[in-house]
Parts: sequence; C-alpha cells; structure tokens
Amino acid sequence: MPIKTLHCAASGFESACEVSLLPAGHRSRRLHGHSFLATLRAELPPGWAAFEGGEVERLRADLESRTAQLDYRLLNDIVAQPTDENLARWIRSQLDAPGITQLGIQSTAHGGVDLDAAGQAHVWRRYLFQAAHQLPNVPLGHKCGRMHGHGFEVIVHANQDLGARDLSIDYDHLDDCWAPLHHELNYGCLNDLPGLQNPTSELMSSWIWERLKPTLPELSWITVYETASCGANFDGRHHRIWKEFTLDSALQLKHAPDGSPLRRIHGHTYTLRLHLAAPLDTLMGWTVDFGDVKTLFDPIFKALDHRPLHEIDGLADCDTATLAAWILQQARAVLPMVDRVDLYETRGCGAIVIADQAEAQAGLAIPI
Repeated sequence: MPIKTLHCAASGFESACEVSLLPAGHRSRRLHGHSFLATLRAELPPGWAAFEGGEVERLRADLESRTAQLDYRLLNDIVAQPTDENLARWIRSQLDAPGITQLGIQSTAHGGVDLDAAGQAHVWRRYLFQAAHQLPNVPLGHKCGRMHGHGFEVIVHANQDLGARDLSIDYDHLDDCWAPLHHELNYGCLNDLPGLQNPTSELMSSWIWERLKPTLPELSWITVYETASCGANFDGRHHRIWKEFTLDSALQLKHAPDGSPLRRIHGHTYTLRLHLAAPLDTLMGWTVDFGDVKTLFDPIFKALDHRPLHEIDGLADCDTATLAAWILQQARAVLPMVDRVDLYETRGCGAIVIADQAEAQAGLAIPI
C-alpha cells in the first residue's frame, strides 16, 4: 500500500508585539503578548536525519532553533507587522528542512494561521456552543437515538489569500460571520433548526458551510467536534471524520545510535487519530458510526496501550512514522475507510501517514 509520510514538530515561544496596521482603537494595536505555538509538517527525504527514526528529533531541533530567536522578544524588532501570518512566513523562510507542507502559528487557544504547501495562509478560529440533539434514524437502542447534548466546538478555516482586504481576513471578521450562527445554535435543540432534522457531525459541518459560505466566500473548510475525541470535516465537497485515542506505551528505537536516550526503554502518552472517508449513508447521515470505529479498532488499541511497543511482532521500529504506518495497515484490515493516521508522541511532534491520494481530500488536518 503506497503511503505518504509527513513528520511533525512543534515549538512554543513567549513574545510581545503590537500590530500598527490595525484600525485605531483595536486591542492588538496596543503592546501585548502571547504564548505562541509554531507547528511544522514536512515530507522528508530518506537519509535526512542522522539515523532512521530520528526525523522528529531533528525537525524539532530545527524549529526550536528558529523560535528561540523570537522567545521573550518584542516581535516588532524582527518582523515589522507581527501578525500570525507574517510570523509563520518569517519562520518558514528561516527553516532548512526540505519538503515543508505546512507551517502554522497558533497565538491563542482559539485561533491561528496555517501556511499550506503552496504558501497560502488559512486563518482559523475555534467557536464553542452548548446544544442538545438526537439522531432519529439510528437503530432502536442506540444511545444517540435518545435526546442528549454536547459542548460542541466548531473550527472555521478561511483562505486569507482570497480576501480582498488590506489585512485580508482577521479574527474579528470571522467572529462577525460566526455570530448569527452562534445565536441559532447555542443553548438550543439542533433538531429544531431547519435542515438539521438529523444532526450528525457530518451533516452539521455541511449545514454550517452552506450558511457561512455566502458571507465568507474565502471559507476553506469546517471542522465540527462533537466530543473532544471525535468529529467531522467538510470542504464543500467531501465529508471526513476522525476518532481520537490516547495510548500510554513503552518503546525503544532500535536504529538509534549507541548512547542516544532514544535507544533506552522509555515511554510516551501518544495521541492517535484515525481519519476515515466514505460516502454519506443516505439514511443515517454519517460516513461511519463513531461507535463502530471504536469497537472495530479496539483489539488493535489493546495491542498498543500499556504495552512495550518494541516487542510487537512485525513492527520494524517504534519511531512514530513506522508505528503510524503499522497502525494504518492494521486498521484498514478492519476499517477499510481509514485512509490516514496521525500519531503524536508529544504535543505537535510525531508523524502523519496518508494512504494513496487521500491527502487530496484531507485539507490541512485538524489544528493542534
């Protein structure tokens, strides 16, 4: 099975800034500060790292060396207008890593900018609302057939390079576009809204898309979190879902050189995401039932969780790329709709493996 592998790294920095191009009175024109997170994804050539399996460590070191130049600094001394987009472009220009497919800056828990492989900037903003719903077409006894509720999250992604504004699309503009929808969704029953009689995550994502696109033509895709561990994406054409798991596992890297701490037995609390794509079931309104994903994947999960990964038969090594590829192969045997696996050993650091041409429908992935 041909796969595409992206290695991922992240690095935080604490900085002050002011953005003078914003309108008079805007809060960000004043001197203020953020805890920034830079994220990086790259399709690396063989032999780029000192040893096979050392790609994440080298990529993280490369990114950290660049963000160190920004840490505890006034960003205006380095970048004239330190917007999230301009910071992302500056960091990307400083990196030596080949094959960069995404460079992101997250300035708050609820917003950031991702540069894609073509250098286009996608601004994103996270919104929360509290709502009830029930799924009317599920089998008798299915828990989602009962009226229940969630603290939903929605991430709105928009392509700044399509905007015809001096600042393109800023967070305030996204807030203005989202506000009418928030009024409809928050503290309501989703089934009562026209067009949401069957409010699955997939149908919610396309319902939101249809209502935002006229006022936000730069809209790239919609992400809906039904819970903290599952949700759906819609890009105007394709629905995708993901299911997230946490693994607590031991490992050692067999290819690490003598003396490297990675060669010793150590451990991680991994974040694992399975991404699935399939046509919407016309009755159920979903691609795959989240409960079915969990049930079918459970034997694979149990083979990984609270286990020494380096003892698994057939697993060549325990670096995140090799492990994610092994998980993808095992998952597709029971869930053929799985076309991508994200595996992070620490926040933002790990690997993404994508089957065939799934990346054409995968967008930039879920912001971290």
